[in-house]
Amino acid sequence: MTDSQAAPAAVKILIAGGFGVGKTTLVGSVSEVAPLRTEEYLTRASVGVDFLDGVDAKDTTTVALDFGRISIGSDLVVYLFGTPGQERFWFMWNDLVNGVLGGVVVADTRRLETSFASIDFYESRGIPFVVAINCFDGVDDRSAAEIRTALDLDPQVPLLIGDVRSRPFGRDVLLALVDHLINQPALV
Repeated sequence: MTDSQAAPAAVKILIAGGFGVGKTTLVGSVSEVAPLRTEEYLTRASVGVDFLDGVDAKDTTTVALDFGRISIGSDLVVYLFGTPGQERFWFMWNDLVNGVLGGVVVADTRRLETSFASIDFYESRGIPFVVAINCFDGVDDRSAAEIRTALDLDPQVPLLIGDVRSRPFGRDVLLALVDHLINQPALV
């Protein structure tokens, strides 16, 4: 097999966050292929089970994962996996995290408390991550310092504010993660 026939190296990035914060949208905005989505309509069965406060207009939810792909030249492919946000599906995060290089926490300033589980998930596993604040409808109502304090983020964790529907913002989030990964202290 020649180098031109070798399979590209693969990198896996996990996109986590609470219900309705924009994980599926972020994967879709940066993926070069039509993303695999496992969206299903919310039903009466979720009443009293799922935490829907603040996302009253949302009528679907990710029930398994989102998947997207970005080719970086012919020798590197980035695979994006989005987690389900509903607490009843969090058990899947333990499988989705296998082999990840780093992670993204997507957060909504109207419901920052829904981000705590994702941050704890990455911190408890020693997985480097960045935080992407999704400004719904362009509303940027808190400063980065206020958000960082509210999330109790370590100073070295990158925090970006923007609209996850925007491909350039999604690209910037992933580039910030790459920079963060490069600047991680080497394991001894």
